[in-house]
Amino acid sequence: MSSVAASPAAVCFPLAGRRIWVTGHTGMVGGALVRRLADLDCHVLTAPRAAVDLTRQAAVEDWMAREHPDVVIVAAAKVGGIHANDSRPAEFIHQNLAIATTVIHAAHVCGVRKLLYLGSSCLYPRLAPQPMTEDALLTGPLEPTNQWYAVAKIAGLKMCQAYRRQYGDDFIAVMPTNLYGPGDTYDHATAHVPAALIRRFHEARLRGDPAVVVWGTGTPRREFLCVDDLADACVFVLERWSSEEPLNVGTGEDVTIATFAAMVAKVVGYDGRIVFDPSRPDGAPRKLLDVSRLGALGWRARTPLESGLRAAYADFLAGGGR
Repeated sequence: MSSVAASPAAVCFPLAGRRIWVTGHTGMVGGALVRRLADLDCHVLTAPRAAVDLTRQAAVEDWMAREHPDVVIVAAAKVGGIHANDSRPAEFIHQNLAIATTVIHAAHVCGVRKLLYLGSSCLYPRLAPQPMTEDALLTGPLEPTNQWYAVAKIAGLKMCQAYRRQYGDDFIAVMPTNLYGPGDTYDHATAHVPAALIRRFHEARLRGDPAVVVWGTGTPRREFLCVDDLADACVFVLERWSSEEPLNVGTGEDVTIATFAAMVAKVVGYDGRIVFDPSRPDGAPRKLLDVSRLGALGWRARTPLESGLRAAYADFLAGGGR
């Protein structure tokens, strides 16, 4: 099977009327997908962990055989920030490998019409040329602090490619940049940068702390995408893309962590000092996605960063996070 991307006009897979299984529907990404799919005339399938363990092959195949999904979106994953990845590597590589191998193979066995696998910008090499194109995958060493997660997710992406080549399955993948938004995890031990900073500045404001310490030097540059924009991109891609090549999903713009921290502090209403701790890891120096491939298909992110952060903070105040 050719790896050359089909043109937009050649791909037409309308989601209306489809049975669509969103795995990981209680997570930030899965929740956003459920909200977005509610706008379509389709039947959204969800299954709590108690109903089907995504790491058990027989359980997943039995569930799919009963529910007959036309489409599967693999949004379930073990995720976390630098500290979580670095301190619990076995959990991150095992659970993400297990989810990928189980769900992707079950989708093949059960004749699923289309599968969308969610990767991450973390899968690219630590020092990949910026902005990172989809061709940068596997061209250099990974970021050491999240290599376990990255290896597992790369395996899932490669499984999608392998099942396309051997069986002709219409399995595709997207590579989102750093995400934030409703339903994020605000736990100190596992949160990603946006959620961690929202909680840290919020609590500092309530206590009246004169300063907040932020990990690292503040100089790395990061791109941030509202999770509802990602969900919209996933729907767009499912209907218009069929190729073994992944698609980057992002805004095409990045900011320094220092600038981002100041923006979060402003949104939260914290007016104390921001102090950076260079003894803590920075992670990769820059992570900006080249989104020209998706842009050529006609999709662009729509949520400005500050307004998106205000919506995320409102969700945090309303208890929407975990």
